[in-house]
Amino acid sequence: MEQEKIAKQIIGFYKTTFDSSFNAMTILQEQTEKMIKTALDQSPWLPEEGRKVVDEWMRTYRQGRDDFRSAVDESYEKVEGFFSSKTWQDVAQEAQKSRKAK
Repeated sequence: MEQEKIAKQIIGFYKTTFDSSFNAMTILQEQTEKMIKTALDQSPWLPEEGRKVVDEWMRTYRQGRDDFRSAVDESYEKVEGFFSSKTWQDVAQEAQKSRKAK
C-alpha cells in the first residue's frame, strides 16, 4: 500500500501548508484590527455609528475566518477518514489486480 502512504503524506503536506498560511493570515488580521482600533481611538471626528460599523465588520470577518477554518478542518477529517477506511484498501487492491491482469 505504498500509494496509500504517499497519498497520506501529500494530504499531510497540504494540511501543514494550509495551517501555516492560515496562521499567518490570522496574525495579519489581528494586527490590522489593532491598528484600526488605534486609528479609531485617535480619530475623534468619526461618529459613533461609524465605529460600530467598523467593529461589526471586524466581527463578521473573524466569524467568516472561523467558519472557513471549521469547513477546511472538516474536509481534511473526511479525507483522512477516506484513506483509513476499508473502501480505500479495496480500491487499491482492485487497482493492483487490474494492473496485474494487463
